[in-house]
Amino acid sequence: MLHLISNRANTEMKKIVILGPESTGKSTLCTQLAMHYQTSWVPEFARQYLLDNGMNYTYDDLLIIAKGQVASEDEMTRHKQVNELLFLDTDMYVMKVWCEYVFKKCHAWILEQISRRKYDMYLLCNVDLPWVKDELREYPDLKHRLALYEIYKNILNHQHVPWAEISGSYETRLHMATNAINQLSQ
Repeated sequence: MLHLISNRANTEMKKIVILGPESTGKSTLCTQLAMHYQTSWVPEFARQYLLDNGMNYTYDDLLIIAKGQVASEDEMTRHKQVNELLFLDTDMYVMKVWCEYVFKKCHAWILEQISRRKYDMYLLCNVDLPWVKDELREYPDLKHRLALYEIYKNILNHQHVPWAEISGSYETRLHMATNAINQLSQ
């Protein structure tokens, strides 16, 4: 179901954020959507940062990760053309949730970025895919994954950008996502 609230002008580049808990197919969906629409996507900066620096991250590391994510997005945005799509495998809402879920507080810079940065749509990936173990993943149990999903859903329900819930198999997710994106363009 597409939760359509408002549209921006059709002449602007459209930025679509894919978010959700760990192991919900976000990176796979970004890759599939970029291929489908023959465009590019911004990977999750945290993945490489944690691979390089280890999983013993601190609250201050999350600010470094957030700034790296924004820099990656801005760099990719500079290379895009009008009327193109850009898919993002996370945004500052994810950083806010991560900070608050792990450390019970959030950096002011992240909150400022949430209010400043503009997106055209969010795709919220459900937890109905099987868990895939990964050295960077922290919450394999369904209880935490469902709690995080509900946090993201609540955030999206209280903001003004259209969003859609994405669930099912990888193929079904791609179909749901393209339908939502195509509706946005109408």
